[in-house]
Parts: sequence; C-alpha cells; structure tokens
Amino acid sequence: MVGHVTALTGKAIMTTSSKQSDVTEKQARQVAEQARETDWRKPSFGKELFLGRFQLDLVHPHPTGDPMSIERGEELLKRLQAYCETEIDPYEIERESMIPDRVIQGLRELGAFGMKIDRQYGGLGLTQVYYNKACALAGSVHPTLATLLSAHQSIGVPQPVKMFGTEEQKEKWLPRCTREISAFLLTEADVGSDPARMRAVATPDGDDYVLNGVKLWTTNGVVADLLVVMAQVPKGEGHRGGITAFVVEAASPGIVVENRNSFMGLRGIENGVTRFTNVRIPGENRIGKEGQGLKIALSTLNVGRLSVPAVCTGTAKWCLKIARQWSRERVQWGKPVGEHDAIAGKVAFIAATAYALEAMTDLSGEMADEDRNDIRIEAALAKLYASEMAWLVADELVQIRGGRGFETAESQAARGERGVPAEQLLRDMRINRVFEGSTEIMHLLIAREAVDAHLSVAGDVIDPEVELKRKAQAAKNAGVFYAKWLPKLVAGKGDVPTSFTEFGPLATHLRFVERSSRKLARGTFYGMSRWQGKLEYRQRFLGRIVDIGAELFAMSAVCVRSRRDPEGGSAVELADAFCKQARVRVENLFSGLWSNSDDSDRLLTRRVLQDRYIWLEDGVLDPSIEGPWIAQDTGGEPKRNVHRPIP
Repeated sequence: MVGHVTALTGKAIMTTSSKQSDVTEKQARQVAEQARETDWRKPSFGKELFLGRFQLDLVHPHPTGDPMSIERGEELLKRLQAYCETEIDPYEIERESMIPDRVIQGLRELGAFGMKIDRQYGGLGLTQVYYNKACALAGSVHPTLATLLSAHQSIGVPQPVKMFGTEEQKEKWLPRCTREISAFLLTEADVGSDPARMRAVATPDGDDYVLNGVKLWTTNGVVADLLVVMAQVPKGEGHRGGITAFVVEAASPGIVVENRNSFMGLRGIENGVTRFTNVRIPGENRIGKEGQGLKIALSTLNVGRLSVPAVCTGTAKWCLKIARQWSRERVQWGKPVGEHDAIAGKVAFIAATAYALEAMTDLSGEMADEDRNDIRIEAALAKLYASEMAWLVADELVQIRGGRGFETAESQAARGERGVPAEQLLRDMRINRVFEGSTEIMHLLIAREAVDAHLSVAGDVIDPEVELKRKAQAAKNAGVFYAKWLPKLVAGKGDVPTSFTEFGPLATHLRFVERSSRKLARGTFYGMSRWQGKLEYRQRFLGRIVDIGAELFAMSAVCVRSRRDPEGGSAVELADAFCKQARVRVENLFSGLWSNSDDSDRLLTRRVLQDRYIWLEDGVLDPSIEGPWIAQDTGGEPKRNVHRPIP
C-alpha cells in the first residue's frame, strides 16, 4: 500500500489532516508539483481525449506483442496455472492469514518473482501484458498472491532500478530480485498524499547516509530482503537535499519490524510497521539524484499501477463465471433467477464490465510494451476505473448469491454445498479503491493532467500571487489559444453519420465518444472560467470530469478490442452492451456537472465538523481501541509480531 501525491492549478490538494505546522500549504504544493512529470515527449490518447480531440489512430489498430514474447508469456501462464491448481490451497491462506513458505518457494522456482526483470539479469523478461495476465491468474486463486508478486515487481526494487538505476545497480540487484522479495516504503503515519511532511531522514555521513524514521503499511516489508525507502535528505554543503530513493538491505542493523498489520481483506498480506534507527546506507544504494525520490516513485507508478486493474480484471471474470452458473442453476418462482429481470440486469452488468476491464487493461499493457505513447493518463484511468467497477461487480455477485453471498465458503462447504468465497472477494477487493492512489487522489492526479493545457496558457491569470504585468501577458496568450481551440470543439467526426463505419454496429458508440470528448473539453473550460483559481476546491466536479473520461476510454478500448478478438460476433455483442451501459453513466455524469448538491453538502459538512449535530450521535457506544500499542501478556511490552524468515 502506498500513498500518492498530486497538485492542481499550482496549489496542493490537501487530503490528510495536518499535525505538523512547520509545513505550509505553499511548501506542500511545491513538493507535489516538482514531483510531477511536466513534459509530454510522446503522444497521449488520454490527454487528447480530455482536450476534445478523439485520436483513435493512437490505439487503433490494437497494438499486439511480438510472437516470441507471446510464446514466452503463454508458457509461463501454463506453468503458473498448473502450479496454482495443484499446489496452492487458497483456504489455507485465508485461515492462517499467511502464504505458506512452500508456496513462496514454488513461485520462486517458477520464476514468478522475476517476471518483469529482463532475461539478461536472470528474469523471464515478460511483457507488461503477460505480467498483468499472470497477476490476474494468481489473484483469482487468492488476491494476496497477486499482492505479493506485484508489490515486489510493480513498485518494489525491480521497477525503479530498471527505470532509474545505473548499470552497476541493475547488475547488483536485479538478479537478486528474481529470487528475493522486495518492498516499497513511502507512507508514514502522517504522510500519505502529502509527502512534504515526510519525517524519515537520511543524513549524509561521508559517502554514506544514516537513516532514521518509521514507515507504515509496508506491503511485503515484513518478509522482504530488499527495500526501496523514500527519505528526506537535509540540504547542506554538497547536498541538494530533498526526498530521495534508496535501496536498503532489510537485514541491516537498526531495522525492526514493529508490527505485522491486519486488515479487512487480503489475509496473508505481509504488511507492517518498520522502524529505522541509525541504519547505514552506502552511497551507491541511492537511486537517481538527491531530491528525485518522488519523481521516481510517480514514474514507477505510471506503469506499476497496472497490476491493480489486472487483478480487478481477474476478479470480474471470476464473478462472471459464478454469476452465470448460479443464475442458471438457482430456480425461484418456477424459473432460473437469471431469467428474472432484476437479476438479469446484474448479470448483464457483470458480463459487460468484465469484458471492458480486460479490454482496458490489455490495451494499456500493450501501449506500455509498445512504448510509442505516454500512458500516464491511460494507466491512471485504468487503475481508477477498474478498482471502482470491480468493487461494484463483486457487490452485485454477493447480491445475486443472496444469503450464500454473505456466508463464508468454508461454512457453505461444511453444510455440504459448494463453497464460493463471494464475501471474501468483497473484502479483498475493497482495498483496490485505496492503495496505489486512492480514488480521490486518482481523480485529482488525472484532473491535473486534464487541465494542464489550460494552466499552461491561463495559469498566471488565475494565480493570485502573480503580478499584474504577467497576468496581462497571460490573458493575451490565453485569448490566442482559446480563439483557436474553442471553435474546434463545436463540430467533429461524431456529427457525421458515416464516420467510423469500419466498426459496424459499434460505429455509433465511437461517434458518441467523439462528441462527448468535445463536450467534456467544453465542460472543463466552463469550469475553469467559472471558478478559476478556486477550481481546485471543486473536487467533485473534477471527479466527474475524470469519470467521464474514464468511461470514454473504456468505450474506446472495447470497440478496438472487439475488432481484434477471434470470437468475432460475440465480442461485438459484449462491446455493444457495455457501450450502451456506459452511455447512460456518461449522460448522468454530464448532468451532474452542473446539477448537484455539492454546495449544500460542503455547508453541511462544515456544520458537522463544528459539532452542530453532535446530538445525533447519542445512543451509540464507541468500541475503539486506544493505540499506539496493545499490551500483551509479556509484562506490558509492545507486540513485536515479526514474520518468520523465508528459507
């Protein structure tokens, strides 16, 4: 689990309560904005979509990997499936809240820890597409397996070293990462989306650094051999300072795992609290330059977060399987429940959404492998959309299963029925809306990119700190930009009935996407004009803007995917059904841009926080446990729940 950071209109989006008063809002937004990648050196389908330019040629024809990469990927999937089917008991993981050592060893022998590591360093050298498929497959057995693999390879040591490490660092650590487990440590108790308040400090000492601090929610950190740690380097003589990335040996003196955390779902996840006390880090373990830590983290996540939609895709496909079987077998009032309209709507939603999530994830993965486009927006949209939609899919499956959806699989099996872990799935899926960028943070991150073109020409106009002379020049530049840009949003290919005809019955949906893209750009412009510098506080407006873009991206993905699928007509049927459902959601989101209860909700919340309605809380008890530690039967000593080492 990692935090995230973003800024909008030059100001920070503050999403955590501030306990330290020594970091101002201005400092926080400077840290956030400096970490953001500002250059667009490659085309971006997502960026153009938000600007009202539907450039289908950036994703169509659907990119496809080379035959050799596909062959290697299929071979790994075949071996991984056989291993999961015969050697892994998911209910053992759920009961024991732990992945057995033998399973970890088996995954190691399969090469699963080195899927994304190039073959020259001993890895399998799989493409992003097949890495995603492997995560989806492992996650369908038990989501904790996918979490173990993805936390290690998507955000752990391999990805930042691969992207930013020197050749010496790659040769030193990547071969080890094919056998050993790594973790990524950014979050602290008071640092999630606001990294300017980071308290972990790496103090220069000669050629080395001395690390002190505490990290929270360290996925894999309890069992990791290698850690990527983000820490503040003080500015001083010969040191530029700032948040910096380090590779740290987990066995280093001074590192203590103080707690193995427990959660609603993902039982078996090795996530803890790690304390560093005078931990010495060799200078050659620094990744990149001082002060580049957050940029490295964000760049890593641009591709690394694709493992989340991959797991969500596997979840949706599994839900479809169970929903199909149960809706056909379960009979009520003389016919299968799937033939009742209320249930039929849920099954249709699950089927269409499963196809869309796979299309979106595969397209993003292929684009990452192709490396022709900048996919930071597409990957963020895929993570946001898949985590939200997979949660709805899992919830609908529980509803379709009724009481059995609420009952544990082992309880069902004890009664002699087939045990279906629907309730577990709901618990496990909930975290996807939070980690690797919560839904709220993803909204703001994508919104920042969506309004980037506006800020580039009009930022000084709406910034209250800018002097009048610069404002006047900015207003002149903005006038020239909008005079050329706005007229292009009036009409386009979506208004021409003969556009996109090669897509057959799906052409009407692509014309809708094109028209909606222009409408979305106009809506963003109207929001900028209406609220100007206060737009950053209209977070629900920005969230709806982003959600519309996500639906349009998903619609584009299914249409392009259906043209490639060998299933032909049945794929077109799924794409058509999804697009019809998505269009309803898009229309509602457009309506909600300007007709909503946002203002009254903000007022109500302000009054709640002023204790105006505290009387409403009468009649209930608070079962909260006081922290930070629960005394054990060990003379009141803090619990040190450190997991066993992996042989």
